[in-house]
Amino acid sequence: MRIPRLYIAGPLASGDTLQLDAQSAHHVRQVLRMAAGTALKVFDGNGSEYHASLLEVQRTRVSIRIGAACTAIAESALRITLAQGIARGDRMDLVLQKAVELGVCAVQPLWMQRCQGRTGGERLDRRMRHWRKVMINACEQCGRSTLPELARPAEFTSWLETGHDAATRILLQPGAGDSLHDVDPQGSPVLLLVGPEGGITDAEHAHARRAGFAAVSLGPRILRTETAAIAVLAVLQALWGDFR
Repeated sequence: MRIPRLYIAGPLASGDTLQLDAQSAHHVRQVLRMAAGTALKVFDGNGSEYHASLLEVQRTRVSIRIGAACTAIAESALRITLAQGIARGDRMDLVLQKAVELGVCAVQPLWMQRCQGRTGGERLDRRMRHWRKVMINACEQCGRSTLPELARPAEFTSWLETGHDAATRILLQPGAGDSLHDVDPQGSPVLLLVGPEGGITDAEHAHARRAGFAAVSLGPRILRTETAAIAVLAVLQALWGDFR
């Protein structure tokens, strides 16, 4: 039987007794419908994971006792950062969810020319909190104990000019002459750039190429941004990562 997993912001330690925050308590009580004495696992997002048990489940209080540390799922040896042109609503949610499941170590949302629904201020803060929750839920589901970094959205041109450590830089571009088989990261981190709905403009494409990105195609069909991101992450893991 699968043991439920729950994210709790650290630090965590064996023997501690903790009261869950309102959101986690609601999830345990109303969604999972767990009773006192039920076993679960908790993780802190930084790689630590522990056995735990529910001490009490009340309408106004849910508490747990943390037990022994357990072996966390190893992170992918292929370190991928996804730089994603921001898509609307649940399309961006889907990208973030599947990117976590497929092992990315970081996500950089980008405002690009064809992005829609630009926001700032408190609206952007709410959006960031929502995206982080999507990623936490994905970690809880897929077994990861390390929460990928979620950077604050950046303007594409400014972001390109900041410099990046990844030696292998890949740009998805329909019609490109090369495929992923023509790229070999040789163990280096990978920086993957995926455009938003509507794609990358010619000017953005040229700018990315000057910044060292290799343009590759995923085949003859035009994929939606969420499909492209998921597909290429799976292919990267199949070629050089977890799926080999």
